[in-house]
Amino acid sequence: MKKLLLIASISFGAMVTAQEAKTDTVKAWSIQGQNTLMLNQAAFSNWVGGGANNVGWLAGVNYNLTYEKGKDLWENIIILGYGQNNTQGTGVRKTQDVINLSTNYGREFAKHWYISAGASLQTQFAPGYEDGNNPDAKKISNFFAPGYLNLGAGVTYRPDDNLTVTLRPANARWTFVLDKDLQTAGTYGLKNDGDSSLFQFGFLGTAMYKIKIMENINLTNTASVFSNYLDHPERLVLAYGVILNMKINKYISSNITLDLLYDHNQIRKTQLKQTLGVGFAYNIDNGKKRSDNKDNQNWLKK
Repeated sequence: MKKLLLIASISFGAMVTAQEAKTDTVKAWSIQGQNTLMLNQAAFSNWVGGGANNVGWLAGVNYNLTYEKGKDLWENIIILGYGQNNTQGTGVRKTQDVINLSTNYGREFAKHWYISAGASLQTQFAPGYEDGNNPDAKKISNFFAPGYLNLGAGVTYRPDDNLTVTLRPANARWTFVLDKDLQTAGTYGLKNDGDSSLFQFGFLGTAMYKIKIMENINLTNTASVFSNYLDHPERLVLAYGVILNMKINKYISSNITLDLLYDHNQIRKTQLKQTLGVGFAYNIDNGKKRSDNKDNQNWLKK
């Protein structure tokens, strides 16, 4: 897993280096990204207050690649993250696991409005278990179990770099469950035992809103809603996420994240995930807009 994230970071770093070498000829690309490695550790010896020795890590990459020229706008997001914690007496547990890829192309038809089409993919790297990811407990998820693929068309509203809203009244959504141990009726909405996928068609709305609270402190909000026209359209899939990024210096930063999710096909309860990390962060900013007629695409505020 560490090797996969390292390869991804090196690959994108190479892409950015190559891009910078072509600044005189390539005028439309804006590339920004962040590579992070968060570490935590605690050790105890004869400590009457109690405690267990533990060490943890979390690595991730977050890249935003935008092409903007004339009336064309093509936005791409790549988010990969994985983390573990090793606690004495408990063993290794997963603390973070995310694969999130998306792309959206738009053609401007009015000021700040684009006819758009795009796709997104969400899944995870490794198995997940009940009882805090205990590998001896019941397995509840895995790589592409579930995996979600969205493909749709609609309109995008983007008045500035801090707000993007996309509405897709025509959106196909596939849920994949490729782990045979999880292919039972009712799991992630599967209709029959042995099914490996579920098809849905409906409305998808997404939004991203960024706020600069003060110098080096930025808040990014994301939200989405999906309604399946074909079956129980009232059962909305709702998601909200927020990232508070506090940059300490060029290489050190702190991140606080909060994710809320409700999906009737997963569990009929609101899901919550919160993380806090302090560690190394290497930012790549090749985002200074070089086209003549539009503002800079600032995906990530430093």
